[in-house]
Amino acid sequence: MAFGKGCHLHLIDGSAYIFRAYHALPPLTRKSDGLPVGAVSGFCNMLQRYVDENVDSDVTHVAVIFDKGSHTFRNDLYDQYKANRDEMPEDLRPQIPLTRRATEAFNIACKEMEGYEADDIIATLACQARAAGGRVTILSSDKDLMQLVGDGVEMLDPMKNRTIDSEGVEEKFGVGPDRVVDVQALAGDSVDNVPGAPGIGIKTAALLINEFGSLEELLDRAEEIKQPKRRQTLIEKRDQIELSKKLVQLDCETPIDFTLDDLEVRDAEPDVLLGFLAEMEFRTITKRIADKLDIEPPVIEDKTPEGANPPEQEDGPEALPFEPEKYETVRDAQALQAWIDRAYERGYVAVDTETTGLDDMVVDLVGICLSVDPGKACYVPLAHVSDEGGDLFGSDAKLDGQMDMDRCLEMLKPLLEDDGVLKIFQNAKYDCKIFARYGVTVAPFDDTMLMSYALNAGLHGHGMDALSERYLSHNPIEIKTLLGTGKSAKTFDKVPIDEATKYAAEDADITLRLWQVFKPQLHRKQVTTVYETLERPLSPVLAQMERNGIKVDRNTLSQMSNAFAQKMAGLESEIHELAGEEFNVGSPAQVGEILFGKMGLEGGKRGKTGKYSTPADVLEDLATEHDLPARILDWRQLSKLKSTYTDALQTHINAETGRVHTSYVQTGANTGRLASTDPNLQNIPVRTEEGRRIREAFVAEKGNVLVSLDYSQIELRILAHVAEIDALKQAFREGQDIHAATASEMFGVPLDEMTPDVRRQAKAINFGVIYGISAFGLARNLRIPREEAKGFIDRYFERFPGIRTYMDDTVDFAKEHKFVQTLFGRKIHTPEINAKGPGAGFAKRAAINAPIQGTAADVIRRAMVRMPDAIANLPARMLLQVHDELLFEVDASAVEDLIGAAREVMENAADPAVKIDVPLVVDAGQGDTWAEAH
Repeated sequence: MAFGKGCHLHLIDGSAYIFRAYHALPPLTRKSDGLPVGAVSGFCNMLQRYVDENVDSDVTHVAVIFDKGSHTFRNDLYDQYKANRDEMPEDLRPQIPLTRRATEAFNIACKEMEGYEADDIIATLACQARAAGGRVTILSSDKDLMQLVGDGVEMLDPMKNRTIDSEGVEEKFGVGPDRVVDVQALAGDSVDNVPGAPGIGIKTAALLINEFGSLEELLDRAEEIKQPKRRQTLIEKRDQIELSKKLVQLDCETPIDFTLDDLEVRDAEPDVLLGFLAEMEFRTITKRIADKLDIEPPVIEDKTPEGANPPEQEDGPEALPFEPEKYETVRDAQALQAWIDRAYERGYVAVDTETTGLDDMVVDLVGICLSVDPGKACYVPLAHVSDEGGDLFGSDAKLDGQMDMDRCLEMLKPLLEDDGVLKIFQNAKYDCKIFARYGVTVAPFDDTMLMSYALNAGLHGHGMDALSERYLSHNPIEIKTLLGTGKSAKTFDKVPIDEATKYAAEDADITLRLWQVFKPQLHRKQVTTVYETLERPLSPVLAQMERNGIKVDRNTLSQMSNAFAQKMAGLESEIHELAGEEFNVGSPAQVGEILFGKMGLEGGKRGKTGKYSTPADVLEDLATEHDLPARILDWRQLSKLKSTYTDALQTHINAETGRVHTSYVQTGANTGRLASTDPNLQNIPVRTEEGRRIREAFVAEKGNVLVSLDYSQIELRILAHVAEIDALKQAFREGQDIHAATASEMFGVPLDEMTPDVRRQAKAINFGVIYGISAFGLARNLRIPREEAKGFIDRYFERFPGIRTYMDDTVDFAKEHKFVQTLFGRKIHTPEINAKGPGAGFAKRAAINAPIQGTAADVIRRAMVRMPDAIANLPARMLLQVHDELLFEVDASAVEDLIGAAREVMENAADPAVKIDVPLVVDAGQGDTWAEAH
């Protein structure tokens, strides 16, 4: 039939179907020849579901639209467009043409076009159909297509079975479909590498577009913006923003070589469809379709070798929507037992806990969620209370319809501790610590957060919400919609049970689906060893360290705070005297006016607000010639120490343990280094006397001693190895003073004639070169002329040419592969390595440093994983990890035994995986305080 009024066109985003199918299933191969067909299987299941759901609908025309090739006209406009996208997985590549054949086998029009994206073809067809008086439904959740919605065009998210109309677009973007492009042009897109306006996100962009009406009007009137930084961005980045609009604007004039009439709905030819499915050896879907058609299915010979496993089930979870009505509230033992039985049958179960807060040392357990099949999950409420105020004694009434907590944990404990059932978590460390407080030791487990980190360090964050949106195309329920925000926020135990079930069960469901996405990718991307030997086993070690905590003497901190306050007051008086007037030393603006306005010192620059900028580097340059900026720097340093440490640490002392329990973040740094939060114990300054004093407040319990073991110059040792610098390797093997040895090599000074000044220069270069230090940076560090610093760096590379070769090779590798690797196989992605402009230098330096710093991080992780077994028979426990240092608390009688055991582990941590050509050396110290031990 000719397309016109009354017709209804369905446009299916084929690429989205393919990738969703690929990520939803474990690897599946055709038994006869080993051809990868997992994505094809999932794709066929999705098409069949589509056909089943629309067989009696009003759809008259349909097409599946694909991308063809990676280069489009947008790459000609901007060569970095989509530059940070991952390469297509090798096992997906041969499946792409098979998905086209699958579409044709279902007798559905299959369209693609060289030089244009699928979105452009969809846009052109949608506009043509609208102009002809027909309706259009775009089956996709892609936000880039939302600019087409309205006037007879809608979107349908097939995963959620949710229609996206104009109101839905406005809910997501804050503007109607006609202004989506303007908002996207401002906000940019990290996935497609659309630059946008730096510092402006979706919400801000929507506010600006709603205020000014259009992007063009906003840019023409940018001078009217009151916020200085935003105003400057819009003015300075106008060309970039206008380019971004061209990149996100879909082309409704794509020169397609077919018409809407070619897309008319057609029934599949049974022989053709079943023949293709049989060729792919898809038994399940072949039988299902044959049964529907009431015909005999073709015979698919079983080529599975005798004794091997039967063919894998090819049906996948890829099209299952997130449906709260499929989430069950478990209120009694009988219902819980059914879920436990199902977990034993499957051999795995996704688990999540709900608690009254985030501090896992003090929060209470509120409920537990489980999922064993995608789309099906349950929530077991345990401690929900009324939100309508407590009784006369301030107690909240427990709500009816909940399981007894002791009974629930009694039933779950055997499952959670069973070696034969895999427990799946998102951030297992938190949940396992909660269970441990209730006497349950969870093992074995998988962690989707750590899987994502092993796979994608450097590409994106690894929180559940971000992963769900990125890999499952699903936006989870936001916790703030249940708890509220600010002072009026409530705890999870005050959330009504039915609402809690939707939220909590969804978490378990998402975790299970993410696991199904990530588990096969570990092998495909060759990071299984990183995950299984570095990431997963480290999690319980960190959990135990966090539970151990470290004792902090509140009186010492209080005394330090008072001393710092007095010293700051003295400095203020000195500063006011030097300035000739009183002013607020803590106000950067007033400091700037004194230094540059009143005193007329050189180097003053006014910021966007018209006030002088006084960052530390500016004051450090001035401090070499003037006392006033030097004293201001001293005051700022004391102020930071007081507020960040001596005052703040007192609030983190646990009332029950008298200890501070930091939380380690495994996924915080791309290189594998750990981060420490609440409080951060890794950034306590050690270069100044006052900074070092803070460690005096960290003390051992009576009868115990603190022991510090610290890798000596580990990154320099790794650099000597990877850059194959024989002179440095030999110096390390002989136990020489490496900085003196470097100075001797560079400056031709015999070791026995080395002066402290020459050694200091070599030390600055040794450490600086690892981080790509510039002549300007070295000049500032050594307080020497820039030309002299440049000469030092040039001479360094002349004497150690292997370092330059290593740097060049590493950058070339990063540009080709978009990642670098540690010696242990950790992949650190470098999406910005081909960036132009100011960010280019930083991206290269980061790529050069990452294999060195990452290898050092891997070494200490390996040591930490082995440490519990090594010291199990000693009266000792591991408390802290700070970069290259491990801190222990041990009975005074076993100090030497601990040092011997821990040093053995640390110095041999690389073996047997990697043989490093230089010895790893560990320095040890001990004392009643951390300051004495370090």
